[in-house]
Amino acid sequence: MPTLTTRRGLARTFLPLGLVFLTVGVSIALVVPFLSLFLNTEVEANPIQVTVILIAGPLSGVVAGTLIGRLSDRHPIRRRLLIGAALFGLVGAGLLTVVRDYWAVFGIQVTLLAIAGSLFPQSFAYAREVLERVVPGRSAMGITSLRTVFSIAWVAGPPLAAVMIEAGGFRLVYGVAAALYALAALLSAVTLPDVGPVEPVTGDVTPAGPTPGPGRGTLILVTVIFTALQCPLTLGVQALPLHISRNLGGEVSDAGLVLGLCALLEIPLLLALGWLATRVPVRAVIVGGAACGIAYFLIVFSAGEVWMLLAAQLMNALFIAAVSGPSISFVQDLLPAEPGRATTLFTNTFPIGAMLAGPLFGVAQRFDYRLAYVFCAALCAVGLVLLLVLRVGKTRPRLSVS
Repeated sequence: MPTLTTRRGLARTFLPLGLVFLTVGVSIALVVPFLSLFLNTEVEANPIQVTVILIAGPLSGVVAGTLIGRLSDRHPIRRRLLIGAALFGLVGAGLLTVVRDYWAVFGIQVTLLAIAGSLFPQSFAYAREVLERVVPGRSAMGITSLRTVFSIAWVAGPPLAAVMIEAGGFRLVYGVAAALYALAALLSAVTLPDVGPVEPVTGDVTPAGPTPGPGRGTLILVTVIFTALQCPLTLGVQALPLHISRNLGGEVSDAGLVLGLCALLEIPLLLALGWLATRVPVRAVIVGGAACGIAYFLIVFSAGEVWMLLAAQLMNALFIAAVSGPSISFVQDLLPAEPGRATTLFTNTFPIGAMLAGPLFGVAQRFDYRLAYVFCAALCAVGLVLLLVLRVGKTRPRLSVS
């Protein structure tokens, strides 16, 4: 097993860690976009049953991720948790190659796959510990680079899944997902080293005891901020095809073009913002991204032609890159001694925001799809204002080299 004491050791660790991100990202991207189709066609679930799983699955993932995040910060077992989560994903996806009973599928979603979902935040927490061991205080670029790998997986995953469904159905899709989880477990077990706990420091002085973290009120405020910023990521996409076809006179294929252009721009922007976050305060990067989000959603609200949406995708990609990349490091900086808890706190805001997007989309569907983008702009404005008034300390983490 490799040791981690130098930048060369960091490179040897980050390559397999990047492969873990890629395998997990592709496995998730194969399954999640087509879950409702799987439930409808293979499990023959009715609309209410589909809705129950689509709500219960993310909720159970939030609970499992929170509990595992706290456990990972109290004991030096993060690599073993990565292996365990991947094995839960292997078993869950493997079972779904054959299981078609609704309640059995429900049980798999809220237990095995909910626990497997902790692999995403725990991988970021592990990366944080690795980076702070070798390049303390400069983890934003590395974290954002790994987030870029996950974005690349989502570019490739859904089209690949569509081909698999045509070729071999959902048995093939879930079989490949299970194999990718198995590869992630193997990579984690064989190539990733164990890393030590975080030692929070202020400046260059190591305190005698643990540095107190932010209060409960601050963490609640952080959760509200990133829920407000993450909700538009779901709501804006949900409304886009209908807004284009009903209000702008376009085709559904135009929505695919808009989303594809955004994804293409997002990948280099994630890297660029990660680099920028090593030179300016991370909060400033997120504030700028939120401002771009407000501008983008107001343009979509007022647009009269599809080309205006295409022209505005640079602002949309800047918003998404800022919220999904440097934001992880920002929250980790708040709890430097608890990277598992911090990363899980951030990643939980996405499913919470997605659940909030549901009723807001329903309101827009009832009145006008443009209204969805008013909601998106307002949520970005709320997140931006709360981010500006948030008060945080300057404690940063450092890991001792053993």
